[in-house]
Amino acid sequence: MKYLQKCQKCHKYGLQNPESKCRYCGGMLINPRPPKFSLVDKYGKYRLQYFKEEFDKKFK
Repeated sequence: MKYLQKCQKCHKYGLQNPESKCRYCGGMLINPRPPKFSLVDKYGKYRLQYFKEEFDKKFK
């Protein structure tokens, strides 16, 4: 089964393929939908660490 994905570069939609490349520009395809919400977030600490690092890169 193929899923609809979105290109990070040109923001066009395309179908998932083995290389995960956009057929228009060659950019990387990603899942456009956010993960399901859960009160028991098993990846929350990793996400928080990532956002802290990104914040430090942009504003320091």
